[in-house]
Amino acid sequence: MTVNWDVDTWSAATAGGPRTSRQSDLFDALVEIFLAEGFARFTLADLAGRLRCSKSTLYTLAHSKEQLAVAVVVHFFRTAAERIDDSLCGAPDPADRLRRYLDGVAAELRPASAAFRADLAAFPPARAIYERNTSFAAARLRTLVAEGVAAGVFREVDARFVGQVATLAMVGIQQGTIERETGLADADAYAQLAGLLLHGLARRDGDAAAGPPIQPASVFTAPETVE
Repeated sequence: MTVNWDVDTWSAATAGGPRTSRQSDLFDALVEIFLAEGFARFTLADLAGRLRCSKSTLYTLAHSKEQLAVAVVVHFFRTAAERIDDSLCGAPDPADRLRRYLDGVAAELRPASAAFRADLAAFPPARAIYERNTSFAAARLRTLVAEGVAAGVFREVDARFVGQVATLAMVGIQQGTIERETGLADADAYAQLAGLLLHGLARRDGDAAAGPPIQPASVFTAPETVE
């Protein structure tokens, strides 16, 4: 994948081999449970009961509860990335692409409960996946901003700086800091971030004389997902 929410190679901890349709369905069901309730408190027996399957079935997904948690987090970020990437297709306007990107992130994070976010932060392998994806988010933002600058849609800014500032805001939203400090729900916070970026990047009269163009940031390519 080459989108911002790619996954860390921690996914190599999962059981090898292509997934069956049944396994994919189980991963989707586990994502739904984890997003709503977190994952730290569950045992494999608990999850087997919720999914109405055997523990041996879960062992075909991963070799331990910890590896299963990693695999489910990977699945969440991977499928989210695919949906966000799909939303950018057919949107040639850089401003529209940036808006779609932020709207897509908001939509994917909306189901994530406080319990899920807390477990994600407390479990180092899952936190590493989260942090890795955040770094790809920064790269994607830099690329989207640089594309807009090169096309003359955005004014000449340092795309790396804009990407870093936006990423810090995204981390605050995902960790619940923004909601605690402002009362804004995640979707509303992303709408505010989109407005802030798009209005701040909009080209104004006289911008062309402000200085030499900023070189567009390099396009970062995420590594292949390993499952």
